Amino acid sequence: WNTYGVSGVGDYRIFSREKRLPANFPYNANTFTGFGGVLLVMGLDAATASYAPLAFDAACPVERRADITLTIDPSTLDAVCPSCGSHYNVLNGAGGPSSGEALSQKLGLTTYKCRQNANGGYTITSY
Repeated sequence: WNTYGVSGVGDYRIFSREKRLPANFPYNANTFTGFGGVLLVMGLDAATASYAPLAFDAACPVERRADITLTIDPSTLDAVCPSCGSHYNVLNGAGGPSSGEALSQKLGLTTYKCRQNANGGYTITSY
């Protein structure tokens, strides 16, 4: 977790086994990264009202293509689709749309669970 995790509010990483992101991450046969990859962000968990790692699928739900990966706008810390331009609020834990086609279609990001391990790291799962 110290190497690949997120620690400060707004820190983020994108994991994609297919795209080999991060380049030196030790992917194995049991490692999966969602439909379009995993966007890991340190933000406010709405369920606990505390800061924690939050995970979302990195594919835009408007585009529905695994090869179109969200990016982070450094000025707003929103996740942004480079194709349709939709913005998603990932810092408050919801991943809901804040502008663009995703807002008009009411399409939010797929969320994953971040479960803390005994060693201080986290496991990201879809259940």
